Amino acid sequence: MFTFHFQSYILSTILKGTMETGDQLIADLFTTREKELTAEERKKLDEQNKRLVPEFKANKLEVDAQRHWDIFYKRNETRFFKDRHWTTREFQELLDQSDFREAHQRRTLLEVGCGVGNLVFPLLEEQSRAKGNEDSVPCRRFYFYACDFSPRAVDFVRANPLYDPSSITAFQCDITTQQVHEHIPAGSLDVCTMIFVLSAIHPHKFKDVVQNLWRLLKPGGLVLFRDYGLYDMAQLRFKPGNKIAENLYVRQDGTRSYYFAEQEVAQLFTESGFDVLTNAYVHRRTLNVKEGVDVPRIFLQGKFRKKQL
Repeated sequence: MFTFHFQSYILSTILKGTMETGDQLIADLFTTREKELTAEERKKLDEQNKRLVPEFKANKLEVDAQRHWDIFYKRNETRFFKDRHWTTREFQELLDQSDFREAHQRRTLLEVGCGVGNLVFPLLEEQSRAKGNEDSVPCRRFYFYACDFSPRAVDFVRANPLYDPSSITAFQCDITTQQVHEHIPAGSLDVCTMIFVLSAIHPHKFKDVVQNLWRLLKPGGLVLFRDYGLYDMAQLRFKPGNKIAENLYVRQDGTRSYYFAEQEVAQLFTESGFDVLTNAYVHRRTLNVKEGVDVPRIFLQGKFRKKQL
């Protein structure tokens, strides 16, 4: 169950979208309020502090970060993540490009942390099915760039039957470094997506990532962001020995996960030359009464625009 005072919470909440469950519809809740922790949840967070990841191991996790993600994709291949068909519902900017289409122009989009293509390939498919393309001729609203830290993930993208160099270029890079600028000209992108990506990077490098995106985007270009929110169920479930630093944890497979507060993400982007268009927690529940499943999740979702010169 959610642990918030509903009456005060709902005043700052937008009901948006629905999610079909086994026997009812549950609305996503958008809010700028942090989740109010119960005494039991605070106790869980206190327990995590009793045994932190040793500094030597934490440093080794950073050194071996690419290897851990490559092993992840070697083990799971393309089976782990589901295709993200929800992105066009949450980010209409990914579809509504009629003005550009009429001018026979394509915009450019970079998916940071593309994995095996669970976001970019559904977008390519949706472009093919767009209005005026009944014969499934791609309308080519976007040219896609897709990058990932894992070379193995990029190989899976390139091996996908939908991969077509006339519509997409996939490449391996570390987005915290200057490598991305070897593949994409500065000031050339209209949109960058970061969907559950920044949380896998060490917080000390967050600013490097956002500044790289600022350099790649045109003035007025957008960053579309979604990631794990503060006090998400997954954060509360970590045991002692998994916490590296405040809100940063290591999973059993060696990959890391950070849980974001709304204000810190807003500050991260504003200090790097962006305007905040939207930025809010998303409270989502997966509810199936028949199966006795009630899973509350907290994500953080935002849109950030590079300031005009």
